[in-house]
Amino acid sequence: MGVNAVTAARWVERWEDQQQRYAVDREESFTVIADVVEHVTRGRTGPPLVLDLGSGPGCLAARLAHRLPDAEVLAVDGDPLLLELGSTYYGSALRHVEAMIGEPGWLDALALDRPVDAAVSTTALHYLDHGTLGRVYRDLAERLRPGGVLVNGDHISPDSPKVSELAADIGRRHAERHPTLTHHDWESWWSGAASDPELARFLTQCGSHRHPRCEGNDLTVSSHLDLLREAGFEHVGVVWQYGHSHVLAAVR
Repeated sequence: MGVNAVTAARWVERWEDQQQRYAVDREESFTVIADVVEHVTRGRTGPPLVLDLGSGPGCLAARLAHRLPDAEVLAVDGDPLLLELGSTYYGSALRHVEAMIGEPGWLDALALDRPVDAAVSTTALHYLDHGTLGRVYRDLAERLRPGGVLVNGDHISPDSPKVSELAADIGRRHAERHPTLTHHDWESWWSGAASDPELARFLTQCGSHRHPRCEGNDLTVSSHLDLLREAGFEHVGVVWQYGHSHVLAAVR
């Protein structure tokens, strides 16, 4: 038995709340990503197919579904609890799919029946090591239609250490000017979820596999762009930046 609607709403809203701590101008970056997806799907015949990778409960995916009401939007994540919360909260607006991004055959779990128009991700792909990220980029390049786009919003350092230092300071100053009102962070969200009897039961059922393996990488902007070109993307670049927060776009 899954979680009820009231519980799901409370914990998805808390998820949105705590995520504000970890992204500069999160809503603006979401809007930019949606703008890119809308641009590349404009005029397409048939419903666009959009993937949100490392979606959590599906916060960005839901915004994309709202912007593109005819699209089929998949929220893809390796955490069964987050997918359960999102599936209950967002209902049929999204298709939630459990998959460990980067593991062999991970795309097969999505049961894709046609080429992908857009794949997006926010603050998730930095968990993958260099080699795994390169494979994920290649996997996506093979599944995207010609003219399709991969959009990655994440914390990525500029190439110059001096510019990276400046960017970090800009991000810090922005945070000071726009303090979050949340009392939640990543750790308190998960500890709170574990103390909720309804979710604690679900977490116990999930066992030790509820989080994907985190290797991490420290790739700079140019390193990401090089990987994307090597994967088969012809046109790559930065479409938005604030501090260390970047949105990269790669078009097939």
